[in-house]
Amino acid sequence: MRIAIIGFGAAAIGFIERIKNTKHEIHIFEKSKDIYSSSISGIRADGKLFVSNEMGGNIDVDMDLQKQLVNYYIDKTEDKKYEKGSSFAKKEYYNKFYEKGFQPIHSDFYHIGTDQLKKVLYSIYEDFKNLKNIHFHFEAPILDIEPIANTVILNNKDSFDMVVVAVGRSGHKLVKNVIGKFPELITDNTQVDLGIRYELPDHIVEELNREMYEFKVKYKSKTGYMVRTFCNNPSGFVVTENYDDFVTVNGHSKLKEKSKNTNFAILTTVQLTQPFNDPIGFGSHIAKLTNLLAGENKVILQTYNNFKSSKRTKHLYRVFPTLEKDKYILGDINLAYPRRIAESIIDFIENLNEVVPGVANDDNLLYAPEIKFYSNRLHNDHFDNLKFIGDCSGATRSIIYATAHGWMMAEKIIKI
Repeated sequence: MRIAIIGFGAAAIGFIERIKNTKHEIHIFEKSKDIYSSSISGIRADGKLFVSNEMGGNIDVDMDLQKQLVNYYIDKTEDKKYEKGSSFAKKEYYNKFYEKGFQPIHSDFYHIGTDQLKKVLYSIYEDFKNLKNIHFHFEAPILDIEPIANTVILNNKDSFDMVVVAVGRSGHKLVKNVIGKFPELITDNTQVDLGIRYELPDHIVEELNREMYEFKVKYKSKTGYMVRTFCNNPSGFVVTENYDDFVTVNGHSKLKEKSKNTNFAILTTVQLTQPFNDPIGFGSHIAKLTNLLAGENKVILQTYNNFKSSKRTKHLYRVFPTLEKDKYILGDINLAYPRRIAESIIDFIENLNEVVPGVANDDNLLYAPEIKFYSNRLHNDHFDNLKFIGDCSGATRSIIYATAHGWMMAEKIIKI
C-alpha cells in the first residue's frame, strides 16, 4: 500500500515506528525546508513525557504502551539522562489539595529537557530516512486533500492508497479545509482553553517542585469554569510560540541550564454551545487582540496585583521575567481577556494560595496570551482511506498520547 503522512511530529513518529518494518511504501510531507527548521512544537517545546490515564487525550491508551513509548524517546537521547517525578503519588499532598476544593491529577512524568530534544528528533529522523520504504519530502506543503473512491489525491496531483493527516494543532488550516468539504467529519468543536503563564520565585513552590516536579490540579471556580494548571517548569524559562499569524506564550525547562523562577500555565476551559463551531478561531481572535495591544510579535506581562485591580503594570518589584525583554511589554491583560476568564484565574490563584502560601504575592508575574487549542474532534471511521492522528484529530493533547494514537492507527492498518 502507498501511504502518505502529512506532517512530521509525535503522531507521525508513532505511526512510522509501528509500520516501518512492513512492505508499505511511506511518504512523509513536511512544509518546513528541512528537519532542522521543522517546527514540531509538541516534540520540541519541553520534552515532558507523561504516563497517566487521567490526562493526555480522549482515547484509551494502555499504560504499558505509554511506558514503552516513553522509553523509546529516552533511548534516542545522547546519554539517556532525564528528570523523573510523580504528581500526587503521596496521599498527604493529595488530601491537602483536595480539602481546599482542588482535584489533584495523578501522573508519572519523565522530563528530557528542551536542550536534548533536537538531538532526539534528529536521531529519529536519521533512523527513518535510512529505510528504503520511507521517503521524506520537505518544502512540500499540502493544501488540498481529495478522497475519491479507493484513492486520495493530494494537491490535485499525487495519488495514494491511504492518507494519514498528522499536522498537529498548528495545521488547523488544512484540517479546516477538509472539514469545509466534509462537515460530517466533526463530532465535537466547542472547547478552548484560555489563560496565562504564571511566573514566581522557585522558593515559593520549592517543596512541591522537590516532591513531584509537576503538580497538576483542577479547580471549579466561582464563575463555573474549570481551571487547571499545565506544564510546570521548575527553574525554567518563559518563551514565546509563533503561529502563522499570532504569538502566544509558553514555558520550558532545560536539563542543564536553570533559572531562579518556576513557571506554569493557568488555563480556563471554555465549553461553548451552538451555534459556536470554531474554537481555534475564537482563541486566535483573543491571541491577535493581545498581540495588537502588545505590539508586533510580543506578549503582555503584568504583575498579579495589577491584574487583580485592572491596572497597567509600569514597574516590576522582586520578580523578574525569564522571557527575553524584546518579546514582551508591560501592560494590562484585562483589555484583551473576557471578564469571566480573568475572574476565574484570580479565583484559582487566591484559592491555590491557601494551599501554597506566596502563590498570590502581588509581584508575581502573568504573561498572556497562553492558549491551548482543541482541534475539532473528528470522526475517524468516516473514510476508509483518510485518517487523522494526534492533536489535529481532537483526540490527543500530549506527546505520548499523540505518539500512541499514531502507533495504534498503524496497527489497525497492518491488520487490514
